[in-house]
Amino acid sequence: MKNNYLRAISAFVLCIAFMASASAKQFNVLLFTKTAGWHHSSIHDSVSAMRVLAERHDFGLEWHEFAGLVINDDYLSKFDAVVLINTTGDIFNDEQQAAFERFIQSGKGFVGVHAASDTEYDWEWYGKLVGHYFEIHPANQTAVLVKQDNNFPGMSSFDERHLWTDEFYNFLPANIEGLNYLLTVDETTYDPKADWGTKKTEGMGEFHPLAWYHEYDGGRSFYTALGHLPGVYRDEAFLAHLYGGIYWAATGKGIEKK
Repeated sequence: MKNNYLRAISAFVLCIAFMASASAKQFNVLLFTKTAGWHHSSIHDSVSAMRVLAERHDFGLEWHEFAGLVINDDYLSKFDAVVLINTTGDIFNDEQQAAFERFIQSGKGFVGVHAASDTEYDWEWYGKLVGHYFEIHPANQTAVLVKQDNNFPGMSSFDERHLWTDEFYNFLPANIEGLNYLLTVDETTYDPKADWGTKKTEGMGEFHPLAWYHEYDGGRSFYTALGHLPGVYRDEAFLAHLYGGIYWAATGKGIEKK
């Protein structure tokens, strides 16, 4: 009982402090990096990068890893988008899942980065939100990214064929129709094979998606599979790509007419 009271007081204090600091910002973002599985060392770099983006683009930012304080209706109402970077496993309980669903249904935004697709496999609603689940990956390599859509914000930072080094995820089939694909990877430019014993892959073939967006259940969702390596979070092309997704998810703005 005492712990619940202290948590409630802590949440209230955090909320007041955030409202005071974020009132003049163009929009407000909750960054969440909780892991219940593999913990990426690049999470620390991603937090630093998000702080740089928030300062550069004048949006409010809060970072948390404890869902009990912030994944509820009252606290989430202060934000325009939630960004999950390299989360893994089951990170929300049933009550928190319901609150997150209501957040998106209220017209808000979601951004998933890299292992956000390696998260909440048993939550069907989240699977549709994120678009694809992660399946397997080969070793880190350099490959060529292929730009599929230049009309989404931040995509102009990439060349039409862009040399890139990262951990290239293979994905399970899409969980929902209507995904708008932004980036793919050319499998002829690297070795997509992986063998983990219990599962293996020869790659995804001619169409191997890495980033996409869609509108879902009243809100907006953007996902990019880039972001495994710490150095990615200091790459200007990636930072423009990430901010483009955040900007669209938080505001619904930025997509140019074709």
